[in-house]
Amino acid sequence: MAMTVAEPVQEVTVDVTFLRMDTPPSEPARPLPGDVRVELARHCSVPFYRYLYDTVGEPWLWWMRRTASDAELAALLSLPAISIHVLMKDGEPAGFYELDRRSGQVVNLAYFGLMPWAIGTGIGRAFLRHAVDAAWSAGRAAVTVNTCTADHPRALPAYLAAGFQKLRTVREVWPVPQRLGLRVPAHLIG
Repeated sequence: MAMTVAEPVQEVTVDVTFLRMDTPPSEPARPLPGDVRVELARHCSVPFYRYLYDTVGEPWLWWMRRTASDAELAALLSLPAISIHVLMKDGEPAGFYELDRRSGQVVNLAYFGLMPWAIGTGIGRAFLRHAVDAAWSAGRAAVTVNTCTADHPRALPAYLAAGFQKLRTVREVWPVPQRLGLRVPAHLIG
């Protein structure tokens, strides 16, 4: 009988805030700047998804999808209810969001973020509104998102300013695999 050896992990304590929007925004959307556009990745490949997820998420300790196999990610990306939307600026990705429409009641903004070089350039608010509008276009009763203390400090205020309402905050301890080589911010250790 083979024994399974536990993978070395670093325990990371985060507060996860769950948010929900029950009505679409009533004010007109702020347009995206003329030099950016959002492209739907109609058949997002696993390598491209990993590039987006890893690059956008590395500063914020996005780790869960890094542990998925290529086959698991390919199966997820092939679902019609999952869509990947890429913010393009000057011919290169500047961010992405992922919408999950697997629930019959809500659309979940599963991932949203900018490439590190695009943070602070003034495109985040319009990009978030694009994500919110795309989520509402599915005709569901609500849009949900969550953020945590590992995310950019402006993430929660941005979601609240976009019209999301805070539902609850839950403390979680994440077992981040050490093999991923991710830098854990000091304020999350312990």
